[in-house]
Parts: sequence; C-alpha cells; structure tokens
Amino acid sequence: MSKRGASPPPFTEGTLIKRARSNSPARNQIAISSGNDERQKGLIRSVKRTSNLEAPIISLSGSHSAEILSCRFDPTGQNIAACSADRSVSLWRTYPPNTNYGLLSSHHKAPILDLQWSLFSPLLYTVSADQILSFTDVTTGQRTRKIRAHRGIINALDRTMAGGAGIELIATASDDGTVRVWEGGEDGSKNSVAVFELGCPATSVAWSADGQNLYIGALDNEIHVYDLRKGEQVYSLTGHTDTPTSLALSPNGAYLLSPSFSSHTIIHDVRPFAPTPTRIHRVLQGAPAGFENTLLKGAWSKDDGGQRVAVGGADRMVCVWDVDSGRVLYKLPGHRGTVTCVDFHPKEPIILTGSKDGTMLLGELDPSV
Repeated sequence: MSKRGASPPPFTEGTLIKRARSNSPARNQIAISSGNDERQKGLIRSVKRTSNLEAPIISLSGSHSAEILSCRFDPTGQNIAACSADRSVSLWRTYPPNTNYGLLSSHHKAPILDLQWSLFSPLLYTVSADQILSFTDVTTGQRTRKIRAHRGIINALDRTMAGGAGIELIATASDDGTVRVWEGGEDGSKNSVAVFELGCPATSVAWSADGQNLYIGALDNEIHVYDLRKGEQVYSLTGHTDTPTSLALSPNGAYLLSPSFSSHTIIHDVRPFAPTPTRIHRVLQGAPAGFENTLLKGAWSKDDGGQRVAVGGADRMVCVWDVDSGRVLYKLPGHRGTVTCVDFHPKEPIILTGSKDGTMLLGELDPSV
C-alpha cells in the first residue's frame, strides 16, 4: 500500500488563495471560519475583482494629523493628492505598493481647503485659509508660484483649458464674496484675468465643459452662472434650501452635481436647452450633511461616462447613486469620522474617499450593480 502524501497545510484565517489566470474575471477566494478549530475552516466567499488594486479595499493613512479636506486622482489615475487641515499635502501611488512618496508641509500657513491637478503639466494647485493660491511642481516638490489671491478664506478652486488657446485657467472662490480667474502654468501673471463680485461668500466653483461659463455656489443658497466673455451673470440655478457645499460637472458636461448643508444633493441640467424651467434633473437623499457645516465634496464616475455620483456624509459613510434612476447603489462604510471628500478613478471603477479621521480609503466598485 502506498503512503498518502503529506496533506496541505490548513488555512489560516483570512488566507488569500490565488488561482491561475484565465479569461474569466479575476476572483479572490477567502477562507474564513468563526470557529477555533482549524479543521472546520472552509471557503465561504468568492470576491469578484474589478480593478488592478492589490485588494478590494485599501487604507491610506499615517500622513495627516488632522481631517482631510480634499483628495483627487491625477488625470492619469496613477497618483493621488490629498490636502488637510494640518496644512500639508500628501502624494500617493494609486497602485501597489501604494507608496506615500511625498509630503508637502511648508507651502501654506493655514488649513488647505482644496486642490486640483493641472490638466497638462506636472503642477498641483492648492488653496488655503491663508488666502494663498499655490502652484507646486510635483516632480520636485518645490513651489513654483505663490499668489495672494483673495482677502478672505479661499474655499474652492477648479481649472479648465481655454478653448483653442492652450492656456489653463484657474477659478478660485472665496469668503470675500468674489470669484477670481487666474492664468495657470509656471509663467502666468500674478494679476487675475477676471473678477466676479457675488456680494456674499462663495463656497464652490466649477467650469463648464467649454470653459466659457463659471458655476458658483454661494451662501445665498443659489448657484450663479457667469459668462466669462461677457463678464456678467447669465442665469442662476435654484432649488437648494441651504448653502451648496461643492460643485462637480458630469463627464459629458450636461449636468452639475451640488450637495448642500440641507442634506439634499441636486443634479442640475445645464444643457443650453433644458426640458424643465427649474433645470432640476434629480434630487438625491442619503448623505446627511451633519451639523459641522463641512464643505462636503461630491464626484461623478468617469470610467462609465458618469452613470454614478457619490457624496460623503456625517454618518461616516459614502453614498453612491445611480443617476438615471436616483436609486442608492452603495452605502460604503469604513471611516471613523465624517467623509469630507470623494473622487472617482478616471479609468477604472475605483472610488477614493477622505475623512475627518485623517485617513483615505480606496475601494473598487462592481460595474454590474
């Protein structure tokens, strides 16, 4: 009688089993048991993988000692930048080994409230409560330009490429009641290109798809639409009963996402000829704003052309909706504080979230949901 070969070692709790690559979607098999007897451990779940992340959920932590106020993927999706109330900006790799390869802590003297990656150069734009708009070269970590842009706290910024001119324009929104437009790049002027007076603090700003209009959220609960060429307001978007906290344009440029302090998130129709006079496409509920008056930042999915939107909430979760139906697709947990900012990967179904607990989470979504 031949002797039986040595049995394979028992699974340890949480063991990850890799299968040979095949044409079917990648799956991770997880062996878990609630009992203490290792002989009872068995495979109870198979997880379908939808991205190139190392795991379905990844925590990015250890860089910030205070709340994260904005986090965004770069246009390639390979890098992540996050800014915090601790006056620093952290730079991360999206894919394994998810290295925190940079920490910029000397460019601002007050909490950094928002940031944007340049669309065509290795620059990172940041704005702060110190009234400064800063330009940083991410390849060297050095600040290339510093502009005292406003007389009040700068809450938000957005950038666009000026049509046909090849010039990047930056819009900044401030508590001083103005939105100013600046020339991007390393060689731009320190003088603003345009100034729009609102008469009340501006909390958010976004460019139209063609770069001709600016959408400005303000303390008067309205979203003001300004024509850059005319230098005047052309119309306003109403529907909020409290201050809009952020603005995000859909990938096709037809819709505008605006969360607010009222815990209602509105998707506005900003096409030239909207089918309804109110221009309200959807009213979404599920992301509570809380009582802290945090400027929560929402985002559109990009890998599917904007079929989903997401906003974080004071319930420490991220709410993801289907745009066409208004149905809640996900309520994503994982943070220990209010989820302040959200972004979607430009090419894969990956969501990035930042929180008042000072951490970020990367998570992959199932496109079939």
